[in-house]
Amino acid sequence: MFTGLIEEVGAISRRSGSELAVMAETVLEGLALGDSVAINGACMTVADIRDNGFVVQVSPESFQRTTLGQLKPGDAVNLERAMRAGDRIGGHFVQGHVDGVGRVVSVQDQGEFSLWRFQAPAEVARYLVPKGSVTIDGISLTVVEPNADTFGVAVIPSTIKKTTLQSRRPGDAVNMEADMLGKHIYHYMRGSAAGAGLTQETLVRHGFA
Repeated sequence: MFTGLIEEVGAISRRSGSELAVMAETVLEGLALGDSVAINGACMTVADIRDNGFVVQVSPESFQRTTLGQLKPGDAVNLERAMRAGDRIGGHFVQGHVDGVGRVVSVQDQGEFSLWRFQAPAEVARYLVPKGSVTIDGISLTVVEPNADTFGVAVIPSTIKKTTLQSRRPGDAVNMEADMLGKHIYHYMRGSAAGAGLTQETLVRHGFA
């Protein structure tokens, strides 16, 4: 479990088969074999620890369902260690289970903030609500003006400086995870609606199918 507050921007040092080697500093503190680290929002298990970083093994499904398969040596990545019981939770509950890959649509400066607009896959779009939470490349953000398969987020300068958003441009692919509480509520309501004998047409009209 994570919070979506990025601890460090690391860099890919090597990719060989299923292995990704990541250069890092901050997240190495207290890190042990078998620990979980979110890499661009995807939860990975530490398989080896080195002086300047760590190694994870990525399954074929994770390569396919996330942007990890597009990474190459030198690419920057957002890193976060798993949260500990008793820690402050400044973002929201993030599982590190990427729901789908979306894209940056536009970036617009708005004074001290910048408004980012993203296109989300269906696996994420159905759960988006105003003021709800969403994770972009492991970053906890608040949803603004969701509309069909697009939505916005307002980003403060410090978040951009401390994450890979500083290098993202329109058209870039990003990992997305919908709010897990929203997912549970959605599926509970969908099951309740189906159990009540509502028609498929009604389920579709109300967004439960």
